[in-house]
Amino acid sequence: MPETILVKREEGVTTVTLNRPERKNAANGQMWIELRELFYEVSHSSDDRVLVLTGAGGAFCSGADISDPKGVSGNPDDPHLVRMEFLGEVMLALHEVPNPTIAKVRGIAAGAGLSLALGCDLVVAGEDARFSEIFARRGLSVDGGSSWLLPRLVGMHKAKELAFFAEILSARDALEIGLVNRVLPDDELDVFVDDWARRLASGPPLALSMTKRLLHEGSKSTMAEALANEGRCQTVNFGTQDTAEAIRAFAEKREPRFTGR
Repeated sequence: MPETILVKREEGVTTVTLNRPERKNAANGQMWIELRELFYEVSHSSDDRVLVLTGAGGAFCSGADISDPKGVSGNPDDPHLVRMEFLGEVMLALHEVPNPTIAKVRGIAAGAGLSLALGCDLVVAGEDARFSEIFARRGLSVDGGSSWLLPRLVGMHKAKELAFFAEILSARDALEIGLVNRVLPDDELDVFVDDWARRLASGPPLALSMTKRLLHEGSKSTMAEALANEGRCQTVNFGTQDTAEAIRAFAEKREPRFTGR
């Protein structure tokens, strides 16, 4: 039974709530361990079609809990490099979840907590959300995949500004520079994310997972390579029951029922 996260599964949507509200959900070693296991579990489950990541108590995640004597890896004897390699495993496990992932952000998302949010495919924020690459204020360089994520989201120069100055951005500022997808009144956040998650969960799992992989690989591919990869994926789709179902549903003027086969 997880100690630091809450997991709820409903109709293909797996909602994971970071649950250390007394620390603004700062991630201690136990939380990182539980998140890595959960991300692996979701990646290998055909029932988990969408992952929603959020935080309890009005905060998303204030970063890694540097006061935890056990460190990121949960082992106090691990040297710093081993701890950081473990953190890398967690973030890569999130990045490699094949199905869509959504970060639902209230309150602060800072440091490694911001990396968790940006590591999701979509980020939806409440109006009170705040974002910061806080590392420089702690005498640290960026981690959690931020050196890879930030330039791809906001461009290199803006990424350097966010990392160098470690300023706190409002939700509206984050939306303006492309750090988040949507900003909503706090009382509308749950309904909106629930709608997005259910729509994605009812979509074609194989096609969505291949689209996600194509988009990830497209940033490091030539146009010719991207077209070849798209062709291979589309060939797989044409052989699936889901594509046949979508074609039938279109002809019959109804919504398709996708099974992931």
